Amino acid sequence: MEYAHTPRSDYGRSIATILLFCMLAAALYALQHTISCFLLSWVIAYLLDPLLVKVEQRGMKRLYALVLLYIVLGILTVFFLAFIVPAITMSWNSFILDLPAYILKIKQVALEWKNRLPDRYGSDEIQWLLDKASGNIDTTAEKAGFWAYNFGTRIFFNLFNIVLSPILVFFMLYYKQTVIDTLISWLPDNWRDQIVDIAHEVNSSIGGYLRGQVAVSIIVALFSTAALFALGIPHPIFCGAFAGAASILPFIGVIIATLPALFFAWFKFQSAAILGQTTFAFALIYFFEGYVIKPLVFKESMNLNPLVTIIMVMALGEILGFWGILLALPIASAIKITWGHFVRGTFKQRY
Repeated sequence: MEYAHTPRSDYGRSIATILLFCMLAAALYALQHTISCFLLSWVIAYLLDPLLVKVEQRGMKRLYALVLLYIVLGILTVFFLAFIVPAITMSWNSFILDLPAYILKIKQVALEWKNRLPDRYGSDEIQWLLDKASGNIDTTAEKAGFWAYNFGTRIFFNLFNIVLSPILVFFMLYYKQTVIDTLISWLPDNWRDQIVDIAHEVNSSIGGYLRGQVAVSIIVALFSTAALFALGIPHPIFCGAFAGAASILPFIGVIIATLPALFFAWFKFQSAAILGQTTFAFALIYFFEGYVIKPLVFKESMNLNPLVTIIMVMALGEILGFWGILLALPIASAIKITWGHFVRGTFKQRY
């Protein structure tokens, strides 16, 4: 009887575990804006903590170092709001005003291609596809206002996060050591040293990646914006910011980053020469990024398998959106480091 009762108990625990994970997933989805604010604050605190550590090493208390850091960040924020935000806003407004013209131009080109098709076998199917594409373009034009409204709603929540994040960042940085000590005290005594060693290794890998990726994205955005300004391509700030954000994506980010710039270049000049110049400019930028910037910024490589990297980015991007894409590689690196220690037998209990 005891043997027959054990599987039922196991089944009950399994069902309870599945239900617990489902409830957790539902709660995370319901609190997505709160979680987004928390992740934003955590990333900012993670990036700023090394500065505080260096100041503390010079003999200044952490509270005073935090106050000094916030004064410097306040000055930078005033500069950003006074000069950078108006330029970005003007670029975005210009893009929204030009969006109907872009859509009509795409439709016009599709109709021209349709008229140029030869009257031979298979052309009816191709024309049907072009008719469907034209209908989709009309639908896209009708939904442009709805899309702009949804984007404005997301901007509102992001602004709320930006206002709340400095408060969370302050407390995260101030109570950092207290939180770490509390978490360590919860660990089992037999495994505490091993887990702490692995945590230090994961922290080094993730910290280097996040700080390096932010630096790389900013450099790519600045170089791309300057190149597009020099070429006279419309919306250079918008395209440059998009290129910097796309650099987060491994492998395919280079291709995605060039698409808006190539489209705007073709729309304004309709010349193969400007398309070649734009492609050449982005090729130089990403060659410089891949062979000069990243080797200098990323002191330690994560050494992740390319297939695993792509799968992690796609899966976590589908689940968590932007934060899933940003944190996919750190999470994959943490799993790899932990699994490596498990295979080597690091988790053997010490008595």
